[in-house]
Amino acid sequence: MPELPEVETVARSLEPQLVGRAIVRLAKLDWPRMLTPPAPEFAALVVGRRIEAIGRRAKWLLLSLDSAWTMAIHLRMSGHLLVTEPAAAAAPHVHFALDLDDGRCLMFDDQRKFGRVHLLDPIGLAALDAAHGPEPLMDTFTPAILTEQLRDRRAPIKALLLDQRLVAGIGNIYANEALWLARIHPLTPGGALTADRIACLHQAIRTVLMEAIANQGSSLRNYRDGYGRRGTQQEHFNVYDRAGEPCPRCQMPIERIVVAQRSTYFCPQCQTMG
Repeated sequence: MPELPEVETVARSLEPQLVGRAIVRLAKLDWPRMLTPPAPEFAALVVGRRIEAIGRRAKWLLLSLDSAWTMAIHLRMSGHLLVTEPAAAAAPHVHFALDLDDGRCLMFDDQRKFGRVHLLDPIGLAALDAAHGPEPLMDTFTPAILTEQLRDRRAPIKALLLDQRLVAGIGNIYANEALWLARIHPLTPGGALTADRIACLHQAIRTVLMEAIANQGSSLRNYRDGYGRRGTQQEHFNVYDRAGEPCPRCQMPIERIVVAQRSTYFCPQCQTMG
């Protein structure tokens, strides 16, 4: 599933292609369950609207339209967005496409059909915002904020990092990488972390996310940016999906366990519970 770096990369790649463009037609919708509201109402509200800005909240891509509407898109497991020629929308896994006023179209390719497109008014947008925790790359995300989010939490820190209500945008890949960088065992209860370890984790989260954005995200399966380009962060993983390989720090074999129903990778020597 695309995480914060991938969605941020998509937003940045779509911005020069979409800002200022007007939507002229709902060109394709063959999986109605991905759309809210239903197609007739959705089309009536978006056709003729101009795209004014592209942003991100947590793992949601936000297309700000005129008249205070926002198109919120979640890529889920296999979705990717591409600005291309209209003929490309005929591909079998393109389930949603919008024609634009420059003759191109914005298409949503989603092999597993888990992606979602919601049209939100200001109240809906505020509700989406309120459902998520602080953005880890904003200046307002401090070690003190992270400390407060983890206070008295008994769940494993790996599970807590995946909770979008506590910290926005982190998924399985970057939770593994941040915990390795901070030398924290993934099963450590969140509330048991000392101030020093929280400070290390705070810095590690920001470091791995910024590195991943610089490398255009991780392309493990379907992920591409708005131009169809792959990311390269997967070439820089320290522990994720590297079970049995040597730890880059100490050469101890990386181990795999399951935390919160997700594969979790860590170094048993570098990442301790104490």
